[in-house]
Amino acid sequence: MRDMADEDGPGSPVPDQETLDRLSRSATSLGYEVVEVSGFIDHIDGKASGQTPILAQARSGAEQILAANRAVIEALDAIRASTEHSLAAVEQSVAVVQSSGARTQTVAEWVQALDARMTEVAETLKEVRKHNGAVTSIASQVNILAINAKIDAARADNAGRRFAVVAEAVNELSRRTSDAAAAILESLTTLTQWIDTLRGEATEVARTASGVLEGGQKTDEALAAIAANVRATRNEASGMEAQARAVARAGQDFGTYFSRIETAVSETVGGIGQARERVHGLIDKSEAMVQQTVALGGGSADAQLIGFIVARAAQVSALFETALAEGRVTRKALFDFSDPPQYTAPFLALTDSLLPPVLEEALKFDPKIVFCAAMTRDGYLPTHNRQFSRPQRPGDPARNAANCRNRRIFDDRVG
Repeated sequence: MRDMADEDGPGSPVPDQETLDRLSRSATSLGYEVVEVSGFIDHIDGKASGQTPILAQARSGAEQILAANRAVIEALDAIRASTEHSLAAVEQSVAVVQSSGARTQTVAEWVQALDARMTEVAETLKEVRKHNGAVTSIASQVNILAINAKIDAARADNAGRRFAVVAEAVNELSRRTSDAAAAILESLTTLTQWIDTLRGEATEVARTASGVLEGGQKTDEALAAIAANVRATRNEASGMEAQARAVARAGQDFGTYFSRIETAVSETVGGIGQARERVHGLIDKSEAMVQQTVALGGGSADAQLIGFIVARAAQVSALFETALAEGRVTRKALFDFSDPPQYTAPFLALTDSLLPPVLEEALKFDPKIVFCAAMTRDGYLPTHNRQFSRPQRPGDPARNAANCRNRRIFDDRVG
């Protein structure tokens, strides 16, 4: 086999048929393996290339999350500052209300004590009226006694006249005492009425004061609860702000790792692309090996297909040469076409009339043959097998792609 790589010359050995067949089969097998590897690498390349925009989107999403988290931190900071001001205002209000409540409580307690004192005064007035009644009764009895003394003195002699003077004085005293008692009774009656009225008002005020005390206590409790809630909100906002800042730090670290992953993926994509190009080169070399070994006479599973394709290509070339010689088409029209995006060409009428018999007959040669078509060097396929040349069906792109393959450009590797 080493001699086969040398240039042909005198004494160059000719490889035997068995060696050529073995070499051809090995080249064919190698070609299949390389094509499978190429397909796998193409698949990986497509997947890896598809990861790049996904990573870009993920990076953009992470940046949006970080931006949103920064906004959350700013909002939480504003909430915390606002709650600090609110807490200070509430605590100041609580202090003011508590101070006012203390004064109100003092007044209310004084009013309640006043109500109790009014009750005591009323009871004292009752006792005074009772004693004043006793004084009036005594004055009345003294008055009667004085009158009797005067009567007795009038009956007596001159010695009884002095007793009459005393009796008159006692009578005058009893009268004045009775008048004073009557005046005191009138004043006590008026004072009692005033005290009763004042007592009634004091009782109502005392009842109101009790309500004020109870309401003041509830107000203190409500304000204390408000202050506790504001304080809890402030603490919660501070805790959330700390957590958001921790998320921000983690996001920054994640961004660094993300950049490393993105760089690694980019390098991987580049490496896969290079491997892809090299494998495509191997495909070319393996196909050349198969073609050369078959051309030397080596047996291959695809030898018949290769020979058939070469013969058909020669037949198509002969038909085109004849058409050129007969003037049915010009050379410029055969190797040029006007609007590739519209998939039209000046030679379509010629290819549609000449190629179908050749292309349809090729499908009968081997079950492995799926289609047979002649293409330009630019990948333009003017005329295809009938089963792939069906009319377009509007609104059915998947069906059209599979069944309407004529008048199309296939500029991929196979094309």
